[in-house]
Amino acid sequence: MTSVVERFWYGKGRPLTILAPLSWLYRAIAESKRRKALNMHARTLPVPVVVVGNITAGGTGKSPLTAWLVDEIRAAGWRPVILSRGYGGKASGYPLLVTENTLPSLAGDEPVMLAQAARVPVVVDPDRCRGAAFALDNALGDVLISDDGLQHYRLPRDIELAVFDGARGIGNGALIPVGPLREPVSRLESVDFVIVNGAAPADEQGRVLQQGLADISHPHMYTMNLVPTRLVNLKSGENRTPESLQGKRVRAVAGIGNPGRFFDTLRGLGAEVTAVPFPDHHHFRLEDLGADSDQMLVMTAKDGVKCRGFAPNNSWVLYVEAKLPKAFSEAVLEKLRACSGPSTS
Repeated sequence: MTSVVERFWYGKGRPLTILAPLSWLYRAIAESKRRKALNMHARTLPVPVVVVGNITAGGTGKSPLTAWLVDEIRAAGWRPVILSRGYGGKASGYPLLVTENTLPSLAGDEPVMLAQAARVPVVVDPDRCRGAAFALDNALGDVLISDDGLQHYRLPRDIELAVFDGARGIGNGALIPVGPLREPVSRLESVDFVIVNGAAPADEQGRVLQQGLADISHPHMYTMNLVPTRLVNLKSGENRTPESLQGKRVRAVAGIGNPGRFFDTLRGLGAEVTAVPFPDHHHFRLEDLGADSDQMLVMTAKDGVKCRGFAPNNSWVLYVEAKLPKAFSEAVLEKLRACSGPSTS
């Protein structure tokens, strides 16, 4: 997403209204695909399926939430497997079982990042149903978590989670290309939980107060915050605390869906930031990373997996973890345990 389009989508008004016929066409195609999938003969899977996604374009924090879910579900005695489309990867064949050492050029950056962070099997396949069958045929686990799979309707699911950036919400409320919506806001009526990443008022149990987000309403809406946990040198593996960025001159590069959030995090840690945004899933080259000798080069974990092989010695990755309320964890696990039968479309 270009910064200009992002400003149009998440600013005031709808400057791209001239493209409204394309929005109508986009909606008609999306709704047709969904109806076709839901009207197919019911297919079943013998394990529960949890789908994490969003109805807006751009970064909302889906991957950190997926990693958090893996930890919570695993701690409850399940054996989770992550399913991913593998956007940006060019494998010679699918399904692809991803490890911590798989090349991002094959699997995509997010699957490799998740394999490193979650340490569970990650299966990449543009056809998530085929990926799910591979995971089950090879007994990789007993619950499937589909990262960014809300619109992949062919995959049966038991639990759906929709994630929003709390600061940007639904933007101007229009569908692509006039606005950032992949689906109408009414799609939230059929999801089980809505997660708001930051900037949302909440009660003592972490439930989002409805008046804080007037355009988004759901009976089960919870807050999420991304907390910096460590700063790691890409070359030496040296660990520092995030607070060590206080007063440091930093060249921050980010090829993610919402780079502004990353830059704001660094500023919040006291860094003097030179912000260098790139498109989401950018294929980095050495020349993209240049920094003065008295600057630290800091990037996200997602970009770090692509730059590890050629990054200069002053390259650091800022790792973050999702923090969510206990009430949400309990609600998800209760619903997961209630999946007494196979999942259906």
